[in-house]
Amino acid sequence: MSTIVIDVHEELATAKVGRLHLLLAAMMGALTFFDGYDTFNPAYVIHYVAGPWGLAPGQAGLLISSGLVGFLIGAAGHGVVADRFGRRVALLGGLWITNVFTIGTALFANSFVSFCILRLLTGIGLGVLMPLATTYINELAPRRVVNVFALWGVGLGWALGGTFAGLVGVFMTPIYGWQVLYWVGSLSILLSFVLHVTLPESVKFMALQKRVEEIKALLTRLRPERAHLYAQARFVLPQVMPRENSVLALLAPRYRRTTLTIWLAAFLSLFCIFGLTGWIPTVMMQRGESFAASFGFGALMQIMSFVGGLVCGYVADRIGSSRFTLAVWWALGACSVLALVFFNLHALNIALTAAAGFFVIGGQYVLNNYAAASYETRFRATGVGMELSVGRVGAILGPFVVGSLQQIYAGPTAMFIAIAGAAFIAALTMIAVGTARSSGSEAVASKAAA
Repeated sequence: MSTIVIDVHEELATAKVGRLHLLLAAMMGALTFFDGYDTFNPAYVIHYVAGPWGLAPGQAGLLISSGLVGFLIGAAGHGVVADRFGRRVALLGGLWITNVFTIGTALFANSFVSFCILRLLTGIGLGVLMPLATTYINELAPRRVVNVFALWGVGLGWALGGTFAGLVGVFMTPIYGWQVLYWVGSLSILLSFVLHVTLPESVKFMALQKRVEEIKALLTRLRPERAHLYAQARFVLPQVMPRENSVLALLAPRYRRTTLTIWLAAFLSLFCIFGLTGWIPTVMMQRGESFAASFGFGALMQIMSFVGGLVCGYVADRIGSSRFTLAVWWALGACSVLALVFFNLHALNIALTAAAGFFVIGGQYVLNNYAAASYETRFRATGVGMELSVGRVGAILGPFVVGSLQQIYAGPTAMFIAIAGAAFIAALTMIAVGTARSSGSEAVASKAAA
């Protein structure tokens, strides 16, 4: 009887979504829940500490940006670890770093300096979670639903985490103080113990390591209807390639245009996201909204961001072009933010803030997956990590620049114009790369994802 030959990549790409797919997606969603929660809760700290700590608007912006500096470090460095030692080790390491310094923030952050230092250290752990969860899901998801599956597996958790930060900010901080945000965040310790027991390694990473027996075991769980084939099958595994500097590989001729486009888009997108979400509660209070309503705007943006990302991913999968879909999303997001310059009515504030979350943040979820699909397995974690690391430079500048603009111009108008302008440029970036090379990064992405 002839031996059955199985291509590991094709086996994953053509699978039906089963119970283990959903379980692993839920694990990544739980990880990104705490990422989203921790990323956005400093916006609810500003209200309580700006006066007691004597902070100018620019300094208050640094309360948000300090954690993002750490995120940049973690996102830039984790990919090398994950591509060499595995996705599982890097994910668990990042989660434990987050756990330790989240508790430290609740206990020891009693000044501007101590808060910023502890947030920077927490951010190093957070910098691992989102990019590596995106990589993990991309290496697992069936090809036909990759964007939508990534949204349900990663985007939903991040959006719910950001929304939950708003709920804790509204209902618990007036009673227990801002520190309660971090005591609640420390519940991620429970998730760490669960993942230590249940989280398997990525199949595609194991394929690079020639770990055939482990691949058989995990594929049997992913595709039980084909378990009888795996016992005697011969697996087609990637060839062992000479070890390269994975960061430099992203700038090699075959990837350079794709990489630079993704980096610029991520920089602009995250500048918009963190500039807007970091200040939206404070700005809405300046515009006459109540305390509860103003904090609720942050939660609203997170809820709508998931809906927007899900729709964006669905459209991108249907038309086969993430690049074009992202351009449309960010252009509409820019219009939503710009409209806030001209209207200040409660109903319109709600509608336009919801639209900004839907389009601006929603598009970022699809950009993350677009980055993951643009690189082959041995560079994928580094590719997503560098996308979010470069993007975090924009995220760091966003809250600081927005705070400085409000200090200079005494109001949010300049802030809205700056964010809308950055979103328009992000849209043009995605259009320009397709014009410059008609096959664009879509061709690279389809080859890398195979």
